[in-house]
Amino acid sequence: MSQHPDPRHAERDDEEVTPVVAESVDDDAVESNRRLYTGWQWLLFAAIAIAYSSFHLISLNLYPMETWSFRIVHICGALILGYGLYAGTRFADEGHARSPAWLGWLSYALLIPAGYALYQVFMMQSAMNDGAMRIAPEIEAFHYGYPLMLATAAAIVLSWSFRQYRHRLSPADLVLMVCAVASAGYLLVMFNSPLRASTGTPFAPMGISYAAIAGAALILELTRRVAGLALVIIASIFLIYVFAGPYLPGFLGYPGLSVGRFFSQVYTDAGVLGPTTAVSSTYIILFIIFAAFLQASKVGDYFVNFAFAAAGRARGGPAKVSIFASGLMGMINGTSAGNVVSTGSLTIPLMKKVGYPGRSAGAIEAAASTGGQIMPPIMGAGAFIMAEVTGIPYTEIAVAALIPAILYFLSIYCMVDFEAARKGMRGMRKDEIPLFSKLVKQVYLFAPIIILIAALFMGYSVIRAGTLATASAAVVSWISPYKMGPRAILKALQLAGTMAIQIIAVCACAGLIVGVIALTGVGARFSSLLLGLAGVSQLLALFFAMCISILLGMGMPTTAAYAVAASVVAPGLIEIGIQPLVAHFFVFYFAVVSAITPPVALASYAAAGISGDNAMGTSVASFKIGLAAFIVPFMFFYSPAMLMEGSWLQILRVGVTATLGIVLLSATVQSWFFGPVKQWQRLVMLVGALCMIYGGIVTDVAGLAIGAALLLMQRGRHGGGTPSTATSS
Repeated sequence: MSQHPDPRHAERDDEEVTPVVAESVDDDAVESNRRLYTGWQWLLFAAIAIAYSSFHLISLNLYPMETWSFRIVHICGALILGYGLYAGTRFADEGHARSPAWLGWLSYALLIPAGYALYQVFMMQSAMNDGAMRIAPEIEAFHYGYPLMLATAAAIVLSWSFRQYRHRLSPADLVLMVCAVASAGYLLVMFNSPLRASTGTPFAPMGISYAAIAGAALILELTRRVAGLALVIIASIFLIYVFAGPYLPGFLGYPGLSVGRFFSQVYTDAGVLGPTTAVSSTYIILFIIFAAFLQASKVGDYFVNFAFAAAGRARGGPAKVSIFASGLMGMINGTSAGNVVSTGSLTIPLMKKVGYPGRSAGAIEAAASTGGQIMPPIMGAGAFIMAEVTGIPYTEIAVAALIPAILYFLSIYCMVDFEAARKGMRGMRKDEIPLFSKLVKQVYLFAPIIILIAALFMGYSVIRAGTLATASAAVVSWISPYKMGPRAILKALQLAGTMAIQIIAVCACAGLIVGVIALTGVGARFSSLLLGLAGVSQLLALFFAMCISILLGMGMPTTAAYAVAASVVAPGLIEIGIQPLVAHFFVFYFAVVSAITPPVALASYAAAGISGDNAMGTSVASFKIGLAAFIVPFMFFYSPAMLMEGSWLQILRVGVTATLGIVLLSATVQSWFFGPVKQWQRLVMLVGALCMIYGGIVTDVAGLAIGAALLLMQRGRHGGGTPSTATSS
């Protein structure tokens, strides 16, 4: 991006200014522990990624596989790609000493037990095909289970200290790739035989448990590499609870499960192969491929440039651009922090140029990027998990999400606008932004998203609609400057395979937690606790559910955060009489906003890294800007019409009054309405905002009266709304 003078001093018409043009929004961000191969290794992993993406497209649309087998291959492919592309520690060519040679030889030695376990899988398959009813326990233990678990555990430990060069695959990770195939191969053999029915019983082959233990360890380690320690720690606590639970007091205690019984069942549709993997192997992978095709055709750049052209000239322009661009991009990419990195690298520096402090710029980007996760129709893949868990049709969930999403983004917009007015900020000049007249000629680039929405509401399945939208992205590119030929399509498939690793690992790891909750019954005991609190106060029960949802979501990507919270909290809310749709939306919202909730706020931390401000300060500021997201879920409970539940008159009344309430709430936070707001007026304004947000007829009338009185008072005193001089913050 070309440099241009500081907009605050660039007031002369004759000053030469280069327009801001987004050119790198669609570039694939490279993580610090990601390998960058060259030569034949690059070709090999590119081919694996392309084959992985193509496998899903073919299986979902043309030749479907048996469900469990499909999900096992889905996870195994992600493990192979993940261990091939992501290192377990920092690279030697980044200032760290290279590991001694003996670590490499020790790692290569582990290929012997890993390869032997894989060989035994083929032998067992042959025996089962020849009519064997089951495999002898000593063969499963000594010839398969023990070698596999030894190789897996040792290779994971070695990978933590094995420093190699960024363009090479470490031998420890090669061992882990073989172990992933050996674990998945055994499960495929057993789950496609009559022994599948024995899972969770004393008659289940111990080999299933051995494969599941190795598989669980591989999932946890890959999750650590691609998503950090937060989810791994939470999953480990749940796994420890399985065996520590019988010794715990109170409602946490339960009779207990043996190692064999638990692990023979946790790698089935009761856990790892359950709802989270069901969604990641169908809807999420499909929309990742869709997003990759949009990136390959540079639609992301167009979205951001369109946002600049549409909103850049408004006061505080780059901040409003951030809202629109991050909402569009975040809806598709499914991670708040990832969206901050892609759009924030452009919008945050520009916000600082027009006068926003670094903290405010980062906070606005973090709050807007987080909002993309609640924006229909895609909702960062959260809507698909909700549909899978609740059984409510996807289209109904997307429609229900509309008013809350509008309220959230309206709140951020008002926060930004009032702060810009209070500080006397200007927008960007006409010559600083792309020409709208040129961009509007390429409005056809929105066609893939329009086709997706239209196909969904015409009754097509999500898979068929997603496939159509993906194909349309390639077709539309042919009338754009970035035509997608065979090479670009292969690149998009390769990018999709790489992008999918994190979310698949996270969903599989969340599946472990879901399995623990289902098999130990801790979710039911939590429900009884909420039921007891509701007997005292429903509001207290909701507040407790909010805290648990945020706590479970801290440091986790949206999909995993919601999947875990939906298993623990949502059943309890339904138990106390809340409608399933309302309960799940309540949990979903708080799982999403955990990304901007101190002290562990991933989206805010990512934004602070770009803005150069303090991470904790940025997270507090983003919490303030996203305040509406902490109030809107309570509106679901008191006014189900917010989720399109009720008559059109009720929905219209609640929507209008809640909108006015959100505007008043934003004015309260920013201490500005049509001019500066005194402290007593802020207090009255807060009361009026809460009255309208509550949604009752009496409270709506009271809130409207307060709002009208304040409006007349402000208009009479200030007459306009844009201050003549900047007011200090």
